[in-house]
Amino acid sequence: MARPATPGYACRECGWTSVKWVGRCGECQTWDSLVEQGAPLRTVAAVAVGATRVARPITQIGTESSVHRPTGIGEFDRVLGGGVVPGAAILLSGEPGVGKSTLLLEVCARLARAGERVLYVSAEESASQVRLRAERTGALSDELYLASETDLATILGQVDAVKPRLLVVDSVQTVSSALSDGAPGQPAQVREVAGTLIRVAKERGLPVLLVGHVTKDGTIAGPRLLEHLVDVVCSFEGDRQTALRFVRTLKNRFGPTDEVGCFEMTGDGIAEVPDPSGLFLSRSAAAVSGTCVTIALEGRRAIPVEVQALIVGTSAPQPRRVVNGVEASRVAMILAVLERRCGLKLSTSDVYVSTVGGMRLTEPATDLAIALAIASAVKDVALPNTLAAVGEISLAGEIRPVSAARQRAGEATRLGYSRIVDGDAGSVRSAIGVAFAAAPPETQTEIPAF
Repeated sequence: MARPATPGYACRECGWTSVKWVGRCGECQTWDSLVEQGAPLRTVAAVAVGATRVARPITQIGTESSVHRPTGIGEFDRVLGGGVVPGAAILLSGEPGVGKSTLLLEVCARLARAGERVLYVSAEESASQVRLRAERTGALSDELYLASETDLATILGQVDAVKPRLLVVDSVQTVSSALSDGAPGQPAQVREVAGTLIRVAKERGLPVLLVGHVTKDGTIAGPRLLEHLVDVVCSFEGDRQTALRFVRTLKNRFGPTDEVGCFEMTGDGIAEVPDPSGLFLSRSAAAVSGTCVTIALEGRRAIPVEVQALIVGTSAPQPRRVVNGVEASRVAMILAVLERRCGLKLSTSDVYVSTVGGMRLTEPATDLAIALAIASAVKDVALPNTLAAVGEISLAGEIRPVSAARQRAGEATRLGYSRIVDGDAGSVRSAIGVAFAAAPPETQTEIPAF
């Protein structure tokens, strides 16, 4: 039985309601999204459930249909938890030009060579453009079907005609549906397109890979509902100035969310980097002051990263603090601890801190390596190449233990780091003394007391 709707207006994007019309939604801040609640609200009657869909005990439900199928790219399979799952909806986002299309084209080619029929739908490029890239990267295969479509109904028709084992849509923001108003890329269109593709994926057991755009601040464009609808959300990260790329899992219903895949962009496409241990270390054989190696965790993978620091005296009233690859707030905190707890005069010097290879360090476990690099630069004492530092620094100058300490130590030992400075040193001052004591013999006479 119909009952009158509550008078007022509702946002068609997030559902926020208002008793009068306003130009901007008070919840999601979308302009011109409020519509009048004029349609009657109806109750939903219960529907008889068939025997095949009746609820069963969880112990009687099989998992055969959720087995991972490897794609042939080990680093991508690592991120997905072992491969793609039939019926899974996977969203891959990243900055423009970072290599999303190149990676997915390589995934399609690997599966096609294995005998799997794949449909790659490009809504941003023509079929000939994709063919040229596939020819350059060696991704040609007879089982790889290519279509350039922007209409959702036409894409569904292509799925019916090709009957693929994997569907790739590049990208979801450029596909439109006649069932929704607005231009492609608007939240309502993205929601309708993604919802229809995910429903088709679940009904047919067809894994679907969706490419998503990102906004200026790096978040996934479109309604937040898109991330809730899909099963896996991956972020493709990388700096255009470097060839290294990372694929991180932000959400995964079929595997862990702490895995990271490493890739390298080359002239022939994208290549896996199974062991990136040497990518973030300098090539200098001799010990240089102002450098220290730390063991960072990227997912479940321990990677050695070299931190470099340069201290230059200045007469400017406000010394410069320039960082690259590390957080400026953490560097400022470490500088304050070094000056207050260790007696290092830094308020009259420009401080430059950077990582090697474009690696970005965000975890607190790298604090001690940053502190040792700065202290080494201030005192011009070169730390040995066989020393690594891992530890979080508190404002009291203490070194706190970090997660996965055994894994970090094992990776450091495997790579030849015989001396590891960590929380056993007790304080930053003691850690600097231990590190300076391990310096090469030719600098021992210049080492200050700590």
